[in-house]
Amino acid sequence: MHFRLSPILAFFIGFSAAIADDDFDLPDDVQSTEVMRFIPIETTTTGTTDSSKKEIPKQVREDSLDGSRRHGSGSRMTEETNQDKPAAFKEHRIPEELNRPLRVGIFTGVKELYFKYQGETVHVTATKNKVKFETGDNSTEDISREFNSEEGACLAVAPDTKTLGRACYPGSILFRNTNGKLDAINSVDVEDYLRGVVPYEIGKLDSSRIEALKAQAVAARTYAYKHFNSREAVGFDVYADTKDQVYKGLESATPLTDAAVKATAGVVMTYGGEFIIAYYHSTCGGITETLATWNRADLPYLKSVEDRRPNGKPWCDESSYTKWERRFTDKEIAKLFKANVTEAKATFSNANGKDFKKVKSIKVKDKLKSGRIMTLRIETDKGHFDVLTDRTRWLFKKAGTILPSSFFTVKKEGKEWVLTGTGFGHGVGMCQMGVRARAQAGQSYQEILSHYYQGITLEKFDR
Repeated sequence: MHFRLSPILAFFIGFSAAIADDDFDLPDDVQSTEVMRFIPIETTTTGTTDSSKKEIPKQVREDSLDGSRRHGSGSRMTEETNQDKPAAFKEHRIPEELNRPLRVGIFTGVKELYFKYQGETVHVTATKNKVKFETGDNSTEDISREFNSEEGACLAVAPDTKTLGRACYPGSILFRNTNGKLDAINSVDVEDYLRGVVPYEIGKLDSSRIEALKAQAVAARTYAYKHFNSREAVGFDVYADTKDQVYKGLESATPLTDAAVKATAGVVMTYGGEFIIAYYHSTCGGITETLATWNRADLPYLKSVEDRRPNGKPWCDESSYTKWERRFTDKEIAKLFKANVTEAKATFSNANGKDFKKVKSIKVKDKLKSGRIMTLRIETDKGHFDVLTDRTRWLFKKAGTILPSSFFTVKKEGKEWVLTGTGFGHGVGMCQMGVRARAQAGQSYQEILSHYYQGITLEKFDR
């Protein structure tokens, strides 16, 4: 392991911890609640190119475990899939500005970390404007230090000694002091970064669903490249948590997830020559949604698309969130609404609207294309108020948990309000539970991605 001092850089001074406002993140405060990674949930059940005639790259084709050949002519699983031709491939050299390691803020704004170096456990803390490294009776301080892993090895850094033994970060780690707090930034090759993302973003699957892992790898790679230089104010590219994509180094990488990354090496999604905004969620309930759910302008590749099998059932029907129910008493609903109206961004019909004591009715006034709620109107003893689109989930927040989705109906049963819904997540882009089922049914990752992100091009960066 090579050890060296890193020079202080100008951008280390006066860092802002603000999340980049680049229109790629989830809307403000959605990202703090909406879990972007796949959430393990209890289950309820056990190519053609465009006129350019370019083939799928040889390496990708050979590594695909015959994913595209298994799904031959006449075996399309749905009518809509029959219309979704796999995206054309374009191969070219990686742009120079992207041919560098990704900078990942694996720990930011913390008081202490533990680091394994040359067989010893090092206690790392921020002290005034420097970083302090302590091991046994020895200690040293500097403005910042960077540690490089040996080829084929990795570095161990963790918030406590208990998890230090599992930690494994390839590349290099920079420790720095930012406004009196400690940051650890992992500079890592994008492909190695994906090895630490895929297991957390879609779950650990078996070999029958390798194409789902590949689809997730391409979506996550696109996300990473989209974020290059997007957070210069904080001096790195992406966070290692749900603000971006969950990344914990290689501690949970498996031979299968590694194979999915390798089989799709360099492959990204573009539209009109630009990286797409590759939103994804857990369970769509049979149809995806557009950016209208966040009151944003539509993007041509993020359409509301049907996602059902030939028998009419959703592809994501293994999810226990294909159908869900929540019940609230009269007294409880009024209390929750009063507590949540601000966070739900409710608009009131009069100045005294917030002083309500009783909820008289809850009605779905209108819906988005998918059937998710556009406007929810609540009549009270002080008039009425409206909550729009995905924010309806926050209106019913209880014990810190929002509704699984905005795809629900409301009815009154005696003294209870009953919500019956489908789906888990915002519904935009790729449905991860649908991807899992499509992969098991024999669809290739190219077909899967072309369905959820309509009109895309798959580009392969060669290095």
